[in-house]
Amino acid sequence: MKRIFLMMIACCFFATQSFCQEVEKEEDPDAAIMTFDEMVHDFGIVPVGSVVEWSFKFSNTGKKPIIVQRCSVGCSCTVPNCPKDTDQIMPGESREIKMKYERATYEHKFEQSVTVVSSAKNSPVRLTIKGEVSKSAEKVETSEK
Repeated sequence: MKRIFLMMIACCFFATQSFCQEVEKEEDPDAAIMTFDEMVHDFGIVPVGSVVEWSFKFSNTGKKPIIVQRCSVGCSCTVPNCPKDTDQIMPGESREIKMKYERATYEHKFEQSVTVVSSAKNSPVRLTIKGEVSKSAEKVETSEK
């Protein structure tokens, strides 16, 4: 009886192993690719009361159009401004994704990210802004125009 039980367990083990094989995805050589100038921006020290904003520039370095489907953040203190989901970014074209951080009301370090989901091969992409809010910081220009 023990032999039959052990044989059944061994058969089940080998049967499940055959179903667990990974299927390789075919890579599309013409796929769209989002290529960013930078993916993390450090503002350094910013003064209390500031609203800091940064534009992450990217290009479509693939051969198919990119459609940005959504940009999501984990905190309402960070506001992303992404291309609309009806906007096709053709190969060779560039766009930007703006991030604004609005909670520089007290001294603290911050690190906020936006996750960009698109039709690009390297989707999703995570863009991050960070810095330190300080009372002793001088008022400086913190956004890129």
